[in-house]
Amino acid sequence: MPFTEQYDVVVVGAGHAGCEAAMASARMGLRTALFTLNLDLIAQMSCNPAIGGIAKGHLVREVDALGGVMGEVADAVGIQFRLLNTSRGPAVWSPRAQCDKQQYRVKMREVLESQPNLYIKQAEVVDVIVEDGNISGLKLRDGRIIHARATVITTGTFLNGLIHCGEERYPAGRSGEPPAILLGEALKQLGLRGCRLKTGTPPRLDGRTIDWSRFEEQPGDVDPTSFSFRTKELPQRQVSCHIAYTTPETLRIIRENVHRSPMYSGQIQAIGPRYCPSIEDKVVKFPDKSQHQFFLEPEGLNTHEVYVNGMSTSLPMEVQAEIVRSIPGLENAEMLRPGYAIEYDAIDPTELDRTLRVKRFTGLYLAGQINGTSGYEEAACQGIMAGINAALCVQGREPFTLDRTEAYTGILIDDLISKGTNEPYRMFTSRAEFRLHLRIDNADRRLTPHGRRLGLINDQAWADYEAKQARAVALEKLLATRKVNPEKLASLLPDAIALGSLQGQTYAQILKRPEVTIEALYPLIREELATLDDPTLFADWLSTEANGAKRDRLGGQPLRSSERNELKSVETEIKYSGYLDQQKKSIEKLKKAEQRNIPDWFDYKAVSGLSREMQEKLTRVRPSTIGQASRIPGVTPAALTLVNVYIEIQSSARTTLNQPLSS
Repeated sequence: MPFTEQYDVVVVGAGHAGCEAAMASARMGLRTALFTLNLDLIAQMSCNPAIGGIAKGHLVREVDALGGVMGEVADAVGIQFRLLNTSRGPAVWSPRAQCDKQQYRVKMREVLESQPNLYIKQAEVVDVIVEDGNISGLKLRDGRIIHARATVITTGTFLNGLIHCGEERYPAGRSGEPPAILLGEALKQLGLRGCRLKTGTPPRLDGRTIDWSRFEEQPGDVDPTSFSFRTKELPQRQVSCHIAYTTPETLRIIRENVHRSPMYSGQIQAIGPRYCPSIEDKVVKFPDKSQHQFFLEPEGLNTHEVYVNGMSTSLPMEVQAEIVRSIPGLENAEMLRPGYAIEYDAIDPTELDRTLRVKRFTGLYLAGQINGTSGYEEAACQGIMAGINAALCVQGREPFTLDRTEAYTGILIDDLISKGTNEPYRMFTSRAEFRLHLRIDNADRRLTPHGRRLGLINDQAWADYEAKQARAVALEKLLATRKVNPEKLASLLPDAIALGSLQGQTYAQILKRPEVTIEALYPLIREELATLDDPTLFADWLSTEANGAKRDRLGGQPLRSSERNELKSVETEIKYSGYLDQQKKSIEKLKKAEQRNIPDWFDYKAVSGLSREMQEKLTRVRPSTIGQASRIPGVTPAALTLVNVYIEIQSSARTTLNQPLSS
């Protein structure tokens, strides 16, 4: 077949998954093309103009640690930063940033266009070309045939997308953009199992028509937490969001009109996200609640558009306008865009292996909402993994995977390929068995060596990483060996601890006390750092110039945000060392189960005693290990025991069949 253009890797769709996939492939040295329907809407924030959140912030940190770009772009255009869950333990702390929506697109495109080996193209992909079980290329709407040694499809909500707003409905990928109908049908022709999902978005308001004095202000953190380990400063002016609540009148309007919602009229058949319900869903499913909270969030510094977080709806436009006006402070608010729901096609993720490759084809990878997930962050982590593995496939190298003990990214992929999903999947910290081990502060320690080996981490970033790890080792050693001066500590923290119990104790022993923090001890620790044999590791920390950094509240010494984060990371390792040791033992047990591989050729139907239901589930998913099989819903320990035994039986039978006849 004559090809018009030839690439090593082609990525279809330039949303949050597609951008990460394309960047990863190009950074690994592959000639990469990124196809999108509209070059001006690369990395469009279709819903909330924010990155991160509970568990989602963990995913962004992991993408960044591997060498992805979402974190750096969010830091460059973030207009409000908050660290969530700080009232709880460090395992569940998650960063979140309100972003300038327009600048996010501009910055991401700038990053993509500056990347060697990456070619960005505006065109509609309408078909995939299959040759001998391999995906060898793509067909474009304009007739061009594109050769690709590996393809990553990241189409978001565009596959057969259908928008609903009250009784009105029309085909679209998102508001104002056409759906990908031909590509959706082409993927169906491949025989892949699919499902129909739904998501939604709230109305946007004109901030000039809002009475801001009626709402509670929600400022960002005084000391913001960045996403990227490589970020040196946050350049944008910071702004506040505002908190509001529904009224009895709001609830009355919704109840009287809920029959006009496509979700309740039967117009929408697809399943929506359980953990991000529409406002009408909240009112119907929680009738005992007298009010519901929502947030007024600015969409950028150079626009008056305001996103109403928590008011996702597909009610008719006139009903949405009534709902908005029922809120004190929004009586005169002008609605710039109505909320809507969108139905779209997704592929059953049990069709994929751990690299996000479609199991029945060579060279075809899927990432993002096409796999049944929701959220920019869930898309980005899939994108970078699919891009990496597409590149490795072309290079003839071993695939790269992450397991549940290494990253939230590994948990997300394992959940998808083992359990599938019948609703848009989102990440929570509760999905992690070892969440104290998978913190935001140690994402670089867990994943940056992988990124370096793959070619995604440049020399400067690697040097900075190694210096940071060397500081952590030196600091942990210092805290474990240096003894506290009781008099100095008592003068620093007179009410914290009884003086008599401090004699002969090290800093690490003192830090194990819940009432003591490493920031409180920093003035004393700083003195100790100055006495090290080689204090050059901490030269910046000991410098009298703090570049305008916030000063420590106790000692008056310069303490930059990056230094504070490094201190807290070491503190967590010390404070929770007992729990971390227990988790390491549990991790080893899980890894043993994962090491028991199930061969590709294994025949579940030949396992005597295995129920037909169990045979069908295992055959559909085709787990690669006993550990993965154990996480398939409904698969029992007894079934796993049978599979374990029959792996040996079938392996022995194959070995016997393959032995040459004796003379």
